[in-house]
Amino acid sequence: MPSSSLSLARSLVATLPSGKAGLFNPWADHCPHDAEGNGPAAKLARLAAHLDCKPEFILAGEAPGYQGCRYSGIAFTSERLLGEGAIPRIAALSDRLSTRRLPFSEPSATIVWKTLYRLGIAERTILWNAMQLHPHRADDLWSNRTPKPEEIELGEPAMRLLIAAFPQARIVAVGKKAEGLLSDMGVKVTGAVRHPANGGAAEFSRGLQALI
Repeated sequence: MPSSSLSLARSLVATLPSGKAGLFNPWADHCPHDAEGNGPAAKLARLAAHLDCKPEFILAGEAPGYQGCRYSGIAFTSERLLGEGAIPRIAALSDRLSTRRLPFSEPSATIVWKTLYRLGIAERTILWNAMQLHPHRADDLWSNRTPKPEEIELGEPAMRLLIAAFPQARIVAVGKKAEGLLSDMGVKVTGAVRHPANGGAAEFSRGLQALI
């Protein structure tokens, strides 16, 4: 992978804190459920590979989830999809990412990538989150929670850095929460689409197709 994409990945991650209670940094913190070989360095390398393109679109969600980015290092991307070799620029995994009996499969991730391929923009899209740390309950690493306002602010520097790195890319907010976060940051988006979760798959797909 080019050094430029690895440099960008490192710069993005350098803006984020690590070791904060209730917030997991996939590219700096170690998870007890990481499989051997899937530490922060491996996740950073996958992020760098994902960034190695000239994107026309940046799809921004709210925050990482435990079934996806926590172990993959890429927003809206699950262990199962990586194992199937479904992600551009990343070879199919030969090893597991988590110690869970079965690979994590995130419904939203599956819908997002299926839609990107159907619309012919999978190779030209970067996936990201307005807040890049995984917010979880203190008593359960395998949980998701809504980030607090002060936590959301932690993601703004990386969001701005990514936009500056790809000024030609159109920013698309995925879901009302992401749209609100980006608006609060003063980030101008091309449009917003329905989040694919909770029965929103068809509306997400139609919304994205309309934007492109």
